[in-house]
Amino acid sequence: MNQYASLPDGPTAPILCDLRSDTVTRPDAAMRAAMAKAEVGDDVFGDDPTVNRLETTLAERLGKAAGLFLTSGTQSNFVGLLSHCARGEEVITGRPYHIYKYEAKGASVLGGIGLEPLDVAADGALDPAHITAAVKDDDPHMPITRLLSLENTHNGIAIPLTRLGDAVQAGRDAGLAVHLDGARYFNAVAALNCAEAALADLFDTVSICLSKGLGAPVGSVLVGPQDVIDRARRWRKMLGGGTRQAGILAAAALHALDHNVSRLAEDHARAATLADALRPYGDVQQATNMIFFTPPGGVTDAFPQHMARHGVHLTGATGTTRLVVHKDVTDDGLNAAVTGLRSFFGG
Repeated sequence: MNQYASLPDGPTAPILCDLRSDTVTRPDAAMRAAMAKAEVGDDVFGDDPTVNRLETTLAERLGKAAGLFLTSGTQSNFVGLLSHCARGEEVITGRPYHIYKYEAKGASVLGGIGLEPLDVAADGALDPAHITAAVKDDDPHMPITRLLSLENTHNGIAIPLTRLGDAVQAGRDAGLAVHLDGARYFNAVAALNCAEAALADLFDTVSICLSKGLGAPVGSVLVGPQDVIDRARRWRKMLGGGTRQAGILAAAALHALDHNVSRLAEDHARAATLADALRPYGDVQQATNMIFFTPPGGVTDAFPQHMARHGVHLTGATGTTRLVVHKDVTDDGLNAAVTGLRSFFGG
């Protein structure tokens, strides 16, 4: 990311607060030091000790038998789906969930796996009755329904364990395996105030992203039963996802797990503060570290351009804009955002 925000109709301004996503976090000095001193090997041969430690650490923390380090959340989800499903089989998931909407239908295009999308409730959960109804009969005209894939958080909403449990039970009753896209897993755990393993216990496999709120530069870990992770490792290799001295990246992830999980509640609190400042100017939906803001008439190009002049980086105009708070958003940056929006709306 450039140090300055480029504007089509105004001067540049130093970026004080980047609210586009929690993927924009950068390694701090302590994380860089951990990366620099990481012990490494060749991970394809299985002898990178830092990668091995990351996989074991996260699997143990979530109560699973094994883990696999992958380059991204999309790759982790894709490898997870391939490890559960054969070609011609099907995954039930939510229509707005990431694996259906934002992963280029890779499971279908490259894996031959059908995706059956269901509408989600306001809290991001799937209705158990809808899951049951979506499971296909044993009929050669139909795909074989093999997997239920859920998401937590969804649009920042931490779905309660009871709601997830009802959906999971519907899948289990139909003989399905169950996968969780936990891109912001630890945000959900922080918001639900539950044990780290309590959420994972509901699922066979869980994909955990390390490069969002936890602040690592790269990577996700897929955790689950040993036989599924063994298949996932083969799929990762087939997809070109094998890496060599990846311990440098795994060291960043381990540092994030040690230092950046406990502070996620700070992001949630700052997001609530920013949401309160936005409410006089339009519709605001906020949960965990995410805010969705829709002013009367919708967001136009003028709003992100104005905010950029105040050093605040937002996504482009879409009617509704998503603002995401993360560890690199300081109190000074938050104040810059509040000042910018008040000057734009005249508050």
